[in-house]
Amino acid sequence: MIIFMLEMLLLIVGVLVGIAFLTLMERKVLGYIQIRKGPNKVGFLGLLQPFSDAIKLFTKEIINPFLSNNLIFLIVPFLNLLFSLLVWLIMPYLSMLVSFNLGILFFICLLSLSVYSVMLAGWSSQSNYSLLGAIRGVAQVISYEVSLFLILLSILFLISSLNFMKFVDYQQLMWFIVLCLPLMVVWLITGLAETNRSPFDFAEGESELVSGFNVEYSGGGFAFIFLAEYSSILLMSMVSVIIFVGGNFISWLFFLKLLVLSGFWLWVRGTLPRLRYDKLMYLCWLSILPLTLNLLMFYFGMKLFLNLFY
Repeated sequence: MIIFMLEMLLLIVGVLVGIAFLTLMERKVLGYIQIRKGPNKVGFLGLLQPFSDAIKLFTKEIINPFLSNNLIFLIVPFLNLLFSLLVWLIMPYLSMLVSFNLGILFFICLLSLSVYSVMLAGWSSQSNYSLLGAIRGVAQVISYEVSLFLILLSILFLISSLNFMKFVDYQQLMWFIVLCLPLMVVWLITGLAETNRSPFDFAEGESELVSGFNVEYSGGGFAFIFLAEYSSILLMSMVSVIIFVGGNFISWLFFLKLLVLSGFWLWVRGTLPRLRYDKLMYLCWLSILPLTLNLLMFYFGMKLFLNLFY
């Protein structure tokens, strides 16, 4: 039990340090995309910048709006981070941690729970701007969750299991990206919408909502929401590597692939402008959903064919 707790602690510390350097990488990448230098003053080449930002945020005063529901308002950012960190425990590491046969089902459940933290953060602030941001964010995440789960179901037909370890076993000879390239493209688009990232960052549309559901948060509360967002980016990158490009944890290539896919999220943010909100919803319900349903039937048919003849 002590070893298990130490492993969990080590994993969480590792994820938080990874998030810190992901934020630094994002600021550097965006800087070079916009032909300027990123953070380069704090420490060697700006390497200590994330830690100075963390100290700054956690030492700031936390301001509670006068009419806010105080208890929910204070708990929600921590819950948001907790939900995003819990999913890391079921990834198929060498030590296994809590990886089990229904791991993918657990992943889907926790992904759905993160919607409630956004909704409660917007509602408990008792601010019109944060409530509007929460409503838009919840509508967006729920819409794209449908497509995300259908894509996942298409892959699950191929492996006939709900255990993440099976993805590693099935991809020893050939990665699923070869077999399921259209699925991976749709998965990445849906992942961007699911994690509220540009060009789908409507939960915090600055030009319309003054930062969305987290507009009333300051100091530690804002830092927790910020950490949860970047944790979900790393998590979605990791799940994409496991599902589509052979998630073998023993190989150093796994971490290189994770770095490349995390870089994709940042590259998209620096390249594409924000869509209009109605176009985002039309993209989901009129384009991505019919496509994922067709792909679901295709891969189900493929599985039946293989079972019949092989």
